[in-house]
Amino acid sequence: MQISWLGLEGKSVIVTGAASGIGKAVAQEFLNCGANVAVCDLNPQTPEFEINENSGKMIYLHTNVCDAQNVKETVKRVCEEFGTVDVIVNNAGINIPSLLVDDKEEHSKYELNENIYEKVMDVNVKGVYICSQEASRVMVKKGAGVIINMSSESGLEGSQGQSIYAASKNAVNSFTRSWSKELGPKGVRVVGVAPGILEATGLRTLAYEEALAYTRNITVEKLREGYKSTSTTPLGRSGKLSEVANLVCFLASERAGYIHGVTINVAGGKTRG
Repeated sequence: MQISWLGLEGKSVIVTGAASGIGKAVAQEFLNCGANVAVCDLNPQTPEFEINENSGKMIYLHTNVCDAQNVKETVKRVCEEFGTVDVIVNNAGINIPSLLVDDKEEHSKYELNENIYEKVMDVNVKGVYICSQEASRVMVKKGAGVIINMSSESGLEGSQGQSIYAASKNAVNSFTRSWSKELGPKGVRVVGVAPGILEATGLRTLAYEEALAYTRNITVEKLREGYKSTSTTPLGRSGKLSEVANLVCFLASERAGYIHGVTINVAGGKTRG
């Protein structure tokens, strides 16, 4: 096996929400680096990955991050297959665009309600704590491990039409800071990654785009133009999935051994803080 500069060969990695988008890109990059990866997702169909002689092993586990017993079984299975858990990437998340008050139509489907609140908070906050807790039980026992929490630029600066999503990601940022103080002395690093606008995530359904466009009082076409606009960021472009995946793998490696308790912005300079 070819040795990568990150030294991730043989590491046991869990990636949640890994059937598509950022999660799939992250899982693929870990495999490219020789890590053994548990691809975890609610999607019942196993996604396809590029595997070669230098790739690590991969298992696909149907996982509901909001179900504590299911997550416990997932972590147990990973330990049986790969011997331990070295890294967990908490990527699973949902975003349901909504307005606090829709002045066009009271109680419309685009107005925030308890159902939207509970769905987003359940996956984005509860799911992160459940997965981190089970993985860290393994890590603390051996005195080593890395927890990587996927956040968003929305969690750093807020986002029109995405208040609950932004709040959930801000909660994740707080998890990162607080758990770093709890787990650092036990040998476990905790870091966050906050992507900005990306070229394509595979998760922007028409229904999602229509909802977000409505909350911003623009057309879907105008929304899509924003993804491609050269004025979106100081770098003049949107980000790539591979750029997020590369950072995540670096943070999981010993080369990032002194990076702890922070959420790193990957937004082309658009968000600072």
